[in-house]
Amino acid sequence: MNKKELVDQVASATGLGKGEAESAANAVFDAIAKALAGGDKVAVAGFGTFETRERAARTGRNPQTGEEIQIAASTSPAFKAAAALKKQVSGS
Repeated sequence: MNKKELVDQVASATGLGKGEAESAANAVFDAIAKALAGGDKVAVAGFGTFETRERAARTGRNPQTGEEIQIAASTSPAFKAAAALKKQVSGS
């Protein structure tokens, strides 16, 4: 499912117009991104938790040349699914 299909489903489920549904979806995505950028977790009961994870600096290898390279430390977004979501997806 892509963003357009998601917006279509939200519009259908809520009775909102597609423009309003897209604005609502964008607002949710923006709020999650801003919270993560600020170092906060976003927990949605029954769905899961969005959080950031720190990756330490490390030495890697260029696969084409075999040369060692330094990979900088970074922060990346992560998602941990709630038990209810896992159960729904697995069909149990």
